[in-house]
Amino acid sequence: MAIPLNPEAFPPGEYIREELETRGWTQLDLAEILGRPAQAVNEIITGKRSISPVMAKALGDAFGTSPQLWINLDGAYQLARVSAADDSISRKAKLYEFAPLKEMQKRGWIEKSSNMEVLEAQILNFFGIPKLGDPIHFQVAARKSTDCGLITSSQLAWLYRARNLARAVSVTGKFSDSSLAAALSRLAEAKAEVVEARKVPTILADAGIRFLVVEPLPQSKIDGVCFWLDRVSPVVVVSFRFDRIDWFWHALMHELAHVKNRESMDNPTIDTALVGSDAQAFDEKTDSEKNADMFAVRFLIDQVKFESFIARVHPLYSKRKIVAFAARVHVHPGIVVGQLQFRKKIQYAHSREFLVKVRDVVTAASLADGWGEPVWV
Repeated sequence: MAIPLNPEAFPPGEYIREELETRGWTQLDLAEILGRPAQAVNEIITGKRSISPVMAKALGDAFGTSPQLWINLDGAYQLARVSAADDSISRKAKLYEFAPLKEMQKRGWIEKSSNMEVLEAQILNFFGIPKLGDPIHFQVAARKSTDCGLITSSQLAWLYRARNLARAVSVTGKFSDSSLAAALSRLAEAKAEVVEARKVPTILADAGIRFLVVEPLPQSKIDGVCFWLDRVSPVVVVSFRFDRIDWFWHALMHELAHVKNRESMDNPTIDTALVGSDAQAFDEKTDSEKNADMFAVRFLIDQVKFESFIARVHPLYSKRKIVAFAARVHVHPGIVVGQLQFRKKIQYAHSREFLVKVRDVVTAASLADGWGEPVWV
């Protein structure tokens, strides 16, 4: 039997017809020889039925070939038919490699669709690129040294969502060193009470700084990011990875340190694992990140007074002493607890009742995306 170079282009029935012509047999003759119904033989010849292992053995015996030949011919033909008819699986796999498609649909960042053309168009529009594989122009680096400067597709998608939303945030003032200094002075008065956190978006808008909240995607560990829409339009985004007052204030001030130092203008840096038991060790951070951390802790608590408190109290940090010190330096007790954890003076289980939730207070006064309430822009 002569097999062409492209056997998948023809159904096995074509080769059976050749064998029948060569031998002068009819389909009924073959059915009688195989001991199979004539209809079954006809369906194989016309390509309506696949060749089973049992039939492959019978054909091999009838034509003096190996059963594997018929299995291979039928398998190649069936695979070619499927590949030619539908490439949606490979296209969808590429989309999943490029972006966290399922999570983006769940969050309402793109619409659900079974049409690959629609899905691809939405992804390309989301990232602002003409086709998959094109370079991403909004470059970003991960902060953690252990990430080797690389970020995940989930982190990149979160960043793009943040930038797309940031354009919808309005400001009431122009950014400058003096406007930032005025904002920091007003923020310093809002550290003592949870409810005062509602003023943060307005204070920053008055300073020309866009502020918004975007819920992190699973496993991204994002705390926040600072980037710039242009050279005079800084944006601060926080994720509320932890809904705790100490986390909020440390993450916020960490990002404002980047704004103050005019960092992340060309290559925004996503900050991950700033606070908590999984936080990156201070010694492993870059100088820029160390400086941002120290700006945050110094802004939140007078470090001279804090050192004096630690020297007097350590290691007996009672709740009463924490509350008294917090009142003396005009901050919420949760911020004191957070800084004690940051310095590794207390365990993360110590005085956790002070680490109160603040997300609802902040998101009620700002543009916020997530937690079951997507923003449509």
